[in-house]
Amino acid sequence: MEEKETGRTEAFSDGVFAVAITLLVLNIKIPGLDLSPSNLKDDLWTQLLNEWPMLAAYLTSFATIGVMWLNHHRLYTHIKRVDTGLLLFNLLLLLVIVFIPVPTALVAEYLARPDLHAAALLYSGTMVILAICYNLLWRYASYHNRLLGKNANTRTVKAISGQYWFGPLAYLIAFALAPFSTPASLGLNFLLALFFALPPRLPRSLPEQSYQSSESG
Repeated sequence: MEEKETGRTEAFSDGVFAVAITLLVLNIKIPGLDLSPSNLKDDLWTQLLNEWPMLAAYLTSFATIGVMWLNHHRLYTHIKRVDTGLLLFNLLLLLVIVFIPVPTALVAEYLARPDLHAAALLYSGTMVILAICYNLLWRYASYHNRLLGKNANTRTVKAISGQYWFGPLAYLIAFALAPFSTPASLGLNFLLALFFALPPRLPRSLPEQSYQSSESG
């Protein structure tokens, strides 16, 4: 089995992902309730319903960070070696990941205000930068199989590259929606998180002749 050099990088990254996803829950705060027996039940449900923007932002960001962790794990099943460039791109990615709770808190505060879109712009803009960081990390590692395993599957590498090209463009659409509709922008971000949770679709296999010619070369 090929020796893998990325253990420390993956462990450190997992820790940062765990911190970022834990910080999200700190934004969930229920205002004080009327604790009298006659009002407690109704007041609790009313307060929970009133906090739907906060819960929607939490679910979207949890899904986003969770899927980003999943994709990070997928990339490092193919990345076997590290160098200074990879470590810097990985740190840049983690910088954005750990920042996500900040726009999440802001968009939760202003989601119910249709006339205020700055928070949605910041949130969607963060997702655009996040998608770009993933592209930078993967393009650097996969360029001429620079840091990939010796037996890396060419079809899988191409599939990942194709899916990642789509990321920044899709998140730019969510960013463009933000000035017009915060809920629509947040909803698209959530759908994109679900999309990127799916494994990339592999391209069709090459004809048998192509494989033979490549092997003979």
